[in-house]
Amino acid sequence: MEKSRMNLPKGPDTLCFDKDEFMKEDFDVDHFVSDCRKRVQLEALRDDLELYYKLLKTAMVELINKDYADFVNLSTNLVGMDKALNQLSVPLGQLREEVLSLRSSVSEGIRAVDERMSKQEDIRKKKICVLRLIQVIRSVEKIEKILNSQHPKETSALEASSPLLTGQILERIATEFNQLQFHAVQSKGLPLLDKIRPRIAGITAMLQQSLEGLLLEGLQTSSVDIIRHCLRTYATIDKTRDAEALVGQVLVKPYVDEVILEQIVDSHLSDLQLMYDKLLEFVPHHCRLLREVTGGAISSEKGNTVPGYDFLVNSVWPEIVRGLEEKLPSLFNPGNPDAFHQKYTISMDFVRTFERQCGSQASVKRLRAHPAYHSFNNKWNLPVYFQIRFREIAGSLEAALTDVLEDAPAGSSYRLLASHRTWSSLQRCWSDKMFLPLLAHRLWRLTLQILARYSVFVKELLLRPISNESVKDIKKPLVTGSKDLSITQGNCEDQASGPSETKPIVTISSTQLVYVVTDLDRLQEQEVPVTASSYVDSALKPLYQLQSRHKDKLKQATIQQWLEAALSESTHKYYETVSDVLNAVRKMEESLKRLKQARRATPASPAGLSGGGMSDDDKIRLQLALDVAYLGEQIEKMGLRTKDIRSFPALAELVATAKDQAPADQP
Repeated sequence: MEKSRMNLPKGPDTLCFDKDEFMKEDFDVDHFVSDCRKRVQLEALRDDLELYYKLLKTAMVELINKDYADFVNLSTNLVGMDKALNQLSVPLGQLREEVLSLRSSVSEGIRAVDERMSKQEDIRKKKICVLRLIQVIRSVEKIEKILNSQHPKETSALEASSPLLTGQILERIATEFNQLQFHAVQSKGLPLLDKIRPRIAGITAMLQQSLEGLLLEGLQTSSVDIIRHCLRTYATIDKTRDAEALVGQVLVKPYVDEVILEQIVDSHLSDLQLMYDKLLEFVPHHCRLLREVTGGAISSEKGNTVPGYDFLVNSVWPEIVRGLEEKLPSLFNPGNPDAFHQKYTISMDFVRTFERQCGSQASVKRLRAHPAYHSFNNKWNLPVYFQIRFREIAGSLEAALTDVLEDAPAGSSYRLLASHRTWSSLQRCWSDKMFLPLLAHRLWRLTLQILARYSVFVKELLLRPISNESVKDIKKPLVTGSKDLSITQGNCEDQASGPSETKPIVTISSTQLVYVVTDLDRLQEQEVPVTASSYVDSALKPLYQLQSRHKDKLKQATIQQWLEAALSESTHKYYETVSDVLNAVRKMEESLKRLKQARRATPASPAGLSGGGMSDDDKIRLQLALDVAYLGEQIEKMGLRTKDIRSFPALAELVATAKDQAPADQP
C-alpha cells in the first residue's frame, strides 16, 4: 500500500530502465540486471543507476526540508497518548465479553433447532414408510379381492368372466400391481414387508399365469382386442420381455422345429432355399396380429398400438438362430469351399429379406445389435474359408510360375501359361463363385500378392538367359525351345500397345560367342582357317528362331528392336573378350621374341616364330577376323545394320587391325 502511494522522481528519458520497476512487489535484482543487460552494457547501467541515485537523494532532502517542522514536532505531539489508550482498553474488554456471551447463546439456540429439525425429519421418514406399507397392504388386499383369492372354493372372477372382460380385469390388476411393486421396492428391508412378501409372490404368479393363458387364447382365437389388452398389461408391469419370450417358446419354436430338418444340409441347395422361404413365411402368416397391435405392420393404427414390443427381433429371430445352430451345425462347415460359398450366399440373402420384414430402420438396428444376430454371423468361419481358397489359388499359380515355361491352353488370350494362370487367379478372386463382401479386404490383399508374385517371376526371367547350353560342351548347338520363347510372345501380347522402349529378354551368353578363349589350343594342329567357326551359327540360333517362328505373334518392329538390343549386349561382351584375347596373343609374341633374342646362337627357331608358315597366333587373329566378318553378314541378313549394333564397328576395326599387323610382326 505504501509503495503504491509513493511517487518516485522522474528521471531523464535516456535511462535504460523504468523507475516503476523498483516499486513492484516481485522486484528482483538479478532479473532486473539481466533484463537491462539485453539492452545496454553494464557500464551504461551503472552510470544510469548512479545518476538516478543522485536524483533520489536530492528528492529525499527536498522532502525532509519541506516537512521539517512536522518531523521536529513529532515527539511533542505524542505526549499523553499512552494514557488515552489505557482508558479505551477497559470498555473494549467489556464489549468483547458481551459479544462472546451473545455468540454462545445463539449457538445453543441453533443447536436446539437442529435437534428438533432432525427429529422432525426422522418422524417424516417414518411416516412415509408407514404410508408406503399401508399402500402396499391396501394394494395387496385390493388385488386379492379382485382375484377372489380369499375364497379359493368359489369360482374366481377371472374364470367366470369372458376373455375380453378378463383382459380388462387384468389391466386393472396390473395397474394396481405396478403401484404395489413401486411401494414394495421403496419399503425394502422393513420387517412388515417380509411378512407380506409371500402374498405378493402369489399375486405375481397368478398374474403371470393369467396373462400367459390370456395371450395364448388371444393368439388362438386371433382376437386383436384380447392381444392388445394382454400386451398392454405386460407393458404396465414392465414384463414385455416375458411376453416376447412366451411367443418365442409357444408360437415360434414349434414352427421352427418343424421346418428346420437335419437332412436339408446334406440334400440339394434348393432344399435349403425352400427352408429359408418357409421361415420367411412365418412372419406374414403367424405374426400379423402381433405386428398390427404393436405397430410393426404398415396397416397399424397409431392410436391403438402398444409400443415397446419387437417380436421379430426378440421372439422370431432368436428361435430361428437356435434351430439353425442346433439342428444344422454342418451348415457352417467351410470344409467344402464351393458348397460353403453357396450356403453362405443363400443364408445372407435370407438375412437381408428378414431385415426387410422388420418394417422400420429402428427395428433393423435392434436386430443387428441382438446377440443372436452376432452369434449367427460369427458361426460362419470366413477366415478358414479364405485360407482354403488362398491355398487353392496360390498352389495353382505357383505350379505355373516354374523354370519350365509352358504354353497357355488353347483359346486363351495369352501365350504363356504363367500369364494365363495369373489372370485367371485374379478373375477368380472377384468371381461370383468365390467373392464374399466381408472378405473384400483379404481378397484385395491377395490380388496385390498375385501381381507382386508375377512381377517377381517376370524379373527373374529378365535376368535368366534363354540358352541352356553348358560352357563345357561348347560345340553342342544352342538348344532353345519354344518354351523359352513363350515368355517373349506372352510379353508381346501384354505389351504390344506399350512404349517402344520395352527391354528385350533375349540375351546370348558371351561363352557362346568366344569359345575360342577356352579352347585356343585346337588351332595349333589345324590348317590356315578359311571359314568362320560353327559356334557363330549356334550362338545366333535363338535369334533366328525368334525371327522365323514368332513373326506371326510379334510385330516386326518389336522383333527388330529385341534383336538389336540382344546383339548389342552380346557384341559388346564379345568385343571385350576378343580384346583380351588379342592382348594375350601380343604379350605371348613379345615373350617369344625376347626368348629368340636370348637364343640367337642356337640354330633352332622357336616354334611360334617359324618362318616356314603361319604361326598359331596369326591363325587366331585370322579366325577371329573371319568370325567377326561372318557375324556381320548374319546381322545384315536379319535386316539390321551393323553400325546400329553397339561395339560392332569397334570390334570389326579391332580384328582387322590385328589381322593387318600379323605379317608386320614377323621377323
